[in-house]
Amino acid sequence: MTSRLLFLIIDGYPRESREEFDVAGMTLSYKLYAKMLRRYLPGAETRVWLPSDTPYLPDGLDLEACHGILWTGCNLTIYHTDDPRVACQVEVAKRAYDIGIPSFGSCWGLQMAVFAAGGEVRPNPRGREMGVARRIHLTDAARNHPMMEGKPPVYNGFISHDDEVTGLPSNAVHLATNDFTRVQAATVNYKRGTFWATQYHPEYDLHEVARLIVARAPKLIPKGFFKDMDALMAMVEDYEALHREPDRKDLRWKYDIGDDLLDPDLRQVEFRNWVHKVVLPSVG
Repeated sequence: MTSRLLFLIIDGYPRESREEFDVAGMTLSYKLYAKMLRRYLPGAETRVWLPSDTPYLPDGLDLEACHGILWTGCNLTIYHTDDPRVACQVEVAKRAYDIGIPSFGSCWGLQMAVFAAGGEVRPNPRGREMGVARRIHLTDAARNHPMMEGKPPVYNGFISHDDEVTGLPSNAVHLATNDFTRVQAATVNYKRGTFWATQYHPEYDLHEVARLIVARAPKLIPKGFFKDMDALMAMVEDYEALHREPDRKDLRWKYDIGDDLLDPDLRQVEFRNWVHKVVLPSVG
């Protein structure tokens, strides 16, 4: 059955942003999602849509034939609906709700899940949350929710965002929060569709976050995340070393990094549950 399952991966990053990732040595977002999907569904088929390049879905793709839609991060602004790169994505999210296609997303994906169902997204007054989101904890509603089955009650997550969800639609369930960003995870049931999403990135690992920090250096240093480029690269090199040697106690202790970030079985609980509790039951 899994060899016949078709997933659309929507990577909204503009071309110039994807080129920045390439230069920094980061894997493109749609490739990270394809890798995560095939970890749980090895035979799944994927199609990729880059809506910042074209407002049209891939040639020959029937949206109704998709068994799921995967939404990567994106550095556009979702409430700028006069931007055609945003508007075409919102329209597809609304169509997925109408048709009943299950969706999963991170970062921009959470914002899309909420916005397309009538919720609100605004700039986070605290500014950018970057690298690791600390002390995320499950809400009371998450204790018995299938999305969070197997997730620790308190955990960290890889993250990078300026905007945040400020108003959930009535059909949403708020599942995780921390002191920096109130909505860190939620599900939305709207019309015929279901959308599970996190503000943090389960598809990332330490290597990818290290390369993302390099890509974002021109923004991070002026905002005071690092004193200078030498300080930034020192953290990047430590992250890369810990990625290669995840048992290094010194680096785990230095950066407060545990298995919730290093072990994909913990880091990707939400996605794995989406596959097994939403997608597979829907196809029989």
